[in-house]
Amino acid sequence: MASVVRMPSVLADATEAAIANWLVVPGDTVAIGDPLVEIETEKAIVEYQAEEGGIVGRLVLAAGEAGEVGAAMAVLIGEGETDADIDAALGGATAASEDPAPPAASAATQPARPAVVAASAGPAVVAASAGPAVVAASAGPAVVSGAAAPEVAAPVAAQADGGNGSRSRIFASPLVRKVAGQRGIDLAGVTGTGPSGRIVRRDLARLEERREPTLAAAAAAAAPVSSAPSAPSAPSAPSAPSGPAFAPAAEDRLIPHTPARRAIARRLTESKLTTPHFYLSTECVVDELLALRGRVNETALVRISVNDFVVMAVAAAFADVPEANVTWTEDGLLAHGSVDLSIAVATEGGLVTPVIRGVEGRRLSGIARETRALAERARARRLHQRELEGGTFSISNLGMYDTLEFAAIINPPQSGILAVGAARQQPVVVDGAVTVATVMRCVLSVDHRAIDGALAARWLAAFTARMQNPMGMIV
Repeated sequence: MASVVRMPSVLADATEAAIANWLVVPGDTVAIGDPLVEIETEKAIVEYQAEEGGIVGRLVLAAGEAGEVGAAMAVLIGEGETDADIDAALGGATAASEDPAPPAASAATQPARPAVVAASAGPAVVAASAGPAVVAASAGPAVVSGAAAPEVAAPVAAQADGGNGSRSRIFASPLVRKVAGQRGIDLAGVTGTGPSGRIVRRDLARLEERREPTLAAAAAAAAPVSSAPSAPSAPSAPSAPSGPAFAPAAEDRLIPHTPARRAIARRLTESKLTTPHFYLSTECVVDELLALRGRVNETALVRISVNDFVVMAVAAAFADVPEANVTWTEDGLLAHGSVDLSIAVATEGGLVTPVIRGVEGRRLSGIARETRALAERARARRLHQRELEGGTFSISNLGMYDTLEFAAIINPPQSGILAVGAARQQPVVVDGAVTVATVMRCVLSVDHRAIDGALAARWLAAFTARMQNPMGMIV
């Protein structure tokens, strides 16, 4: 029997993804676990494998097209099945995802809806409505118009008139219905461009782009309609600013947000609003570490970086202070059995944090090899889903940019992140005498719900000791 392959929820909080590349063509036979498609998310390109076997009957979304989570991507068929079976599967899948259609409401039972009124220098224009008119700020009296564009003020319809009094079903996802309801858009007047004519979010965006100048023109045209004089003594209510407080200069340009940038902004805002951060700093004397790195690189097959030593020192510190390897949950502290580190990597699309798992059992060369491979795949957006999820602690290193010191924002739901600065020579006091040493400043950001100050200080002291005595980590 034909079965629909749906857009998976490849990343947490993702509502939409795009087809980067199909790995099959219609007519191919696939088994469970075979690579099917590469899906482009906000942070990476994820390879999706077939969850059941069959013959590829149809590719619903072409390469480059986006779809909401749960939307049909392709259809798998069995031997002897035809296009009619594919159409039936797609029709059933679409209908199954629909909300139950509410009965048509009569004018008497229709809930009151406030009309939309545009602010203008002249009289306000109020669209006809079953409920009370709400007039926005205006310098003149309100003039009620007898008609309004149905796509602007009409309630969201679940069904459309079929022409003979019957009602035909509108295919739109629950998310689209919710957005349309919030914005007062009648889906009956929207032409869907999704699979099988389904209404998707881009259709609502195009509709709003078309109706904005229409509303503006209607407001402007209404100004001379009323002959009643405006009341000069009645001050108009202040209107909320519709744009940024600053006036962009002629040479300025707007760079649209990428999905990755929006995701980063959402996550960082969530972290600062919901996670009580506190910060501890340390200075590590790293002359011995740098000398050891030089000797290792003389014979190593994989070049070792300072950051590789930092990764190993973080894992060793968690071995010394295992009670700090925890995450806050509503039910209790989740104590982790391994050290899975998220390494911040700067890419053209924004910051990504691939995860190295089980660092406590790795050799220095293995850490260096995997860190480099993850960074290369991150910049090429070729990371797998499992490589982006499940980290227990993060490291962000800006030392290569000669940044002396900074504090990083915790990556939820983790409990901490270590910000690593540049190693610089500076005066230090050793046994009462001033000498010159190479010092690296590090700042630890901690979730105070999960880790108290004394525990964080013990962990940071263990990390500092490991950095200043690196030989103990590799023998």
